[in-house]
Amino acid sequence: MSRLHNLPDELQQSFSKHSVLKVISGLNNFDESLVTQIARASSIGGADLLDIACDTELVKAAIKNSRVPICVSSVEPDCFPAAVKAGATMIEIGNFDSFYPQGRVFDETEVLALTKQTRKLLPDIVLSVTVPHVLPLDKQAKLALNLIDAGADVIQTEGGTSANPHQPGSIGLIEKATPTLAALHSISKSFLEEGCKAPVLCASGLSEVTIPMALSIGASGVGVGSVINRLDNELEMIAMVRTIREAICSQKSRVSSTK
Repeated sequence: MSRLHNLPDELQQSFSKHSVLKVISGLNNFDESLVTQIARASSIGGADLLDIACDTELVKAAIKNSRVPICVSSVEPDCFPAAVKAGATMIEIGNFDSFYPQGRVFDETEVLALTKQTRKLLPDIVLSVTVPHVLPLDKQAKLALNLIDAGADVIQTEGGTSANPHQPGSIGLIEKATPTLAALHSISKSFLEEGCKAPVLCASGLSEVTIPMALSIGASGVGVGSVINRLDNELEMIAMVRTIREAICSQKSRVSSTK
């Protein structure tokens, strides 16, 4: 039986309907006040999953202020068990975007090793793994398949930090999302060819303009971070979560009406 069956029923349904909305507070964001704001906004706005830094106190604070299942992110597998004990539902290796400005790059060998180590520590917990966008697209697709073989349950794409939009408005938003959309397309195509049914979350650099694109080319859901966690107040965060939820619902409705 797939480990995805260990998830709460509503989250399972969102994965099966390809409508997951994951709000990302940031792998290196340990500001409890800010994470609490994001947790409340995620819950009120209609998110399916809240992705926070792997810290037990943050997990407890998020659970206290939100009804949304918690995913903790880290690149240190030994941190995961305590966070799960504190109440985290999912664990994730990545997102790596925050490390690139520091010159820290993760290659295929390291990501695979982290995945195997994490799976050994926590054999029954749903594990998501981010595929580094610094790899060529064909290598991203190959690594994604190898990660599933190594014990990953969900694959996530990234790439927003490498994009440098040159145009304002919608064109700029599309330019910003191009790396993660390209990775999603390559990985989804590879999974289809190999008969792999593992879900793929598209994250990093997405907006309400590009989320429908991600869903139309194979994403089981989307992860959004900076468009929410950089806002000035909780009301703005709630409004943005709702806007993104509406973008997902609208895309699903368009797909249903064409069948």
